[in-house]
Amino acid sequence: MGVFTFTNEYTSPIPSAKLFKAMVVDSHNLIPKLMPQAIKSIDIIQGDGGAGTIKQINFIEGGQLSSMKNRVDELNLETFTYKYTMIDLKEKFESIVYEVKFEPTPEGGSKNKMTSMYYTKGDVELKEEDVKAGKERAFGMYKVAEAYLLQNPNAYA
Repeated sequence: MGVFTFTNEYTSPIPSAKLFKAMVVDSHNLIPKLMPQAIKSIDIIQGDGGAGTIKQINFIEGGQLSSMKNRVDELNLETFTYKYTMIDLKEKFESIVYEVKFEPTPEGGSKNKMTSMYYTKGDVELKEEDVKAGKERAFGMYKVAEAYLLQNPNAYA
């Protein structure tokens, strides 16, 4: 088994508390509404949203995956930190762990950092295109949520 770690950062004009509420706390409601072309629904199949919760993301028909599951490992509403693990993966990975932190910036926006740790099965080599594709999907989701929050300034206030 190998472990590969990647870190990405980006800034947003959206305050960290607001972006955290939208992208993490209420993601199961907001993301399917904002991305119906990709995500059919996000169902909480165990737990109350906090640590130990398991969410199933259901994709539209015709995509690479029909669904995937995430387990919430940590959710801190005060420090705007979130850690979750993609579970029940097939083929290449034992799991993929994500740690996300939203920090306020002096300008009133946020600096957001995501660390991804890929735990591969056996001697599987992680390909750059796998990481790049995942990073682009995550960044795209952030941009869609950011655009929504800019257009709806009272949402998640």
